[in-house]
Amino acid sequence: MLDHTDMRILEELSQNSRITMKELGEKVHLTGQAAASRVSKLEDNGVIEGYTIKVNQVKLGCLIHALITIYTNSPYHQPYLSFIKTQDNYVINNYKISGDGCYLLECKFPSNEILDQFSVDLNKHANYKLSIVINK
Repeated sequence: MLDHTDMRILEELSQNSRITMKELGEKVHLTGQAAASRVSKLEDNGVIEGYTIKVNQVKLGCLIHALITIYTNSPYHQPYLSFIKTQDNYVINNYKISGDGCYLLECKFPSNEILDQFSVDLNKHANYKLSIVINK
């Protein structure tokens, strides 16, 4: 079970995973060494699975942010899943969902033309409903 200090550590690392252990310790009222020990324990216990960066997709030239609800044509989803694995330039996340649809795709596209070609290729494997993100 995580205590209050562990939760504060996770909160601070979520805000800035590049923080030094000394700075982290100061924020959660521990020494840098104690903070590092806590972080190491959280990693060892699998609470912290890894560290990542947040990329600004617009600055990378991907102006279109799309959420696509996927309706597979059959109970056999492998053709769709194989297609998605080849589309890592555009697919951010592929969530298996319950409710309306089988999957929810989160994608980024640099242009409407590329989105259109993606949708044509996607339609060979599944039906879909496309939503464009207007504002975050």
